[in-house]
Amino acid sequence: MDLPLFFISDIHLMLHPQGGENTKQEKLFHFLDHVIKSNGTLFIVGDLFDFWFEYQHVMPKVYFPFLAKLHQVRQAGIEVHFLLGNHDYWVMDFITDTLMTKTYYNDTTFESNGRKFYLTHGDGLLSWDSAYRILKKIIRNRWFIKCFRGLHPNIGYRFANWISKKGQHYVHTDEYNNRIVEDLMVFAQHKFNNGYNYVITGHYHQTRTVDRDNNKLIILGDWINYYSYAIFDGNDLVLKTWSDK
Repeated sequence: MDLPLFFISDIHLMLHPQGGENTKQEKLFHFLDHVIKSNGTLFIVGDLFDFWFEYQHVMPKVYFPFLAKLHQVRQAGIEVHFLLGNHDYWVMDFITDTLMTKTYYNDTTFESNGRKFYLTHGDGLLSWDSAYRILKKIIRNRWFIKCFRGLHPNIGYRFANWISKKGQHYVHTDEYNNRIVEDLMVFAQHKFNNGYNYVITGHYHQTRTVDRDNNKLIILGDWINYYSYAIFDGNDLVLKTWSDK
């Protein structure tokens, strides 16, 4: 994979655009143009969509501008790697074969320029997330997916949009965010002890870099409040905020 490596997560493209959605997409398109010019590699670390459930012949038309833009990125020769999140796990061949270079259903690892990376979307990692880990096993079960795919798309997406709105609470107190970081550092330290240099996660809607003995935990933030991304230039991994300027 070509350097530099770019990492983004939690874009949450909406089924029903509202608020700052147009601003988000405009910034995102400019960012993707920058990735094209860099001749690097893009990693999307989950929750690209606020909800994506791929039917055999149907997709939400609201996503068309972004899908066309991502296709342009691929046509420019840029590798795009997609690690699925808790909002967009249910993909089929359009995502896996047409849009993405490679799609990951679980955490993944790789090495670049002598540095070892561990990528995870992050959902279910927290020690107190036992109830969610049970739910995750249910909604990723092949029988659940088969039954949901049997619903008419209008019904399926209407239900998904209702569920998604129930969970749109992405701003937390500093105390809660610090508690998350402390728990994630237990996970990250285990990976550091096993030779990984960088642990990169999304999901938690905060931007954070934690250095530990020349290793780093990066929490990528989102494209709702932060427009944040990480970049690895071959020497260091740095968390940044995108600006069209």
